Amino acid sequence: MTGVDLPKFPTRHGYMSEKIQQAYITAAIEKGLLPSDAHRLPEIVSLTAPSDVSKPIQFWQLYSVLGQDPIVGIVLRFYERVFADEPWFTSVFERVGGLGHHVSTQASMWIDVMGGGPYYHGAEFRLSFHHMHNAMALMNDNGAERWVTLMRNTLDASSDLMSADPRVRTSINTFLAYFMTKYADEFAFEDRHIFGETNGPLKRRINFMKMTTEAIEALSEQELSDALADHGVDVSQYPNKQAMVSKALMI
Repeated sequence: MTGVDLPKFPTRHGYMSEKIQQAYITAAIEKGLLPSDAHRLPEIVSLTAPSDVSKPIQFWQLYSVLGQDPIVGIVLRFYERVFADEPWFTSVFERVGGLGHHVSTQASMWIDVMGGGPYYHGAEFRLSFHHMHNAMALMNDNGAERWVTLMRNTLDASSDLMSADPRVRTSINTFLAYFMTKYADEFAFEDRHIFGETNGPLKRRINFMKMTTEAIEALSEQELSDALADHGVDVSQYPNKQAMVSKALMI
């Protein structure tokens, strides 16, 4: 598979999607997972996943590939495991509502963040309120570990809901890992987001011949080094950014 026709489903921003998108991109730039101008790159900020399967699906693009039914299906399978689990874990969910309630609210949140439109009313305030007042008994090491285990088992058993696109599972893992890290920071528990492989670093293809001097000088040292290496240049011969800029201008 080298390309797919996308979007398969119409997308739009929801109550949470745009804010979460911007927060994730900022954090990913700091970690070197996305290029410094990621906020301006259409293939990243778009709600439609790239048709080129060599490019990753950002998690706010998942709805364009999956649509509603598979997302709801994954969430349903997860909560079926939750409600069949040990009482100390299950009871926290039962106090809030039944299976249908949890599937409805969680699926609404997923669809909202994944580019399906405004489904999760209350956005991050509602999500924070739920964790602080309804799920606080599980916002700790034991609760997080059990939640992650059940979700990973659910995903492992749900390949039939993820389409033939190999990028979907990795993107879902990235989505879950982002939120688990966020909750670990907020509630001071160990970050145990072992859902599987997540989106790796995305390096943009840089064509020096189509760039102005100012644009080349604006590149980070790492971007210059990577781009020169892609052009077959031995970057060890250029010890600093100015030397690399000078070499780039010669290409």
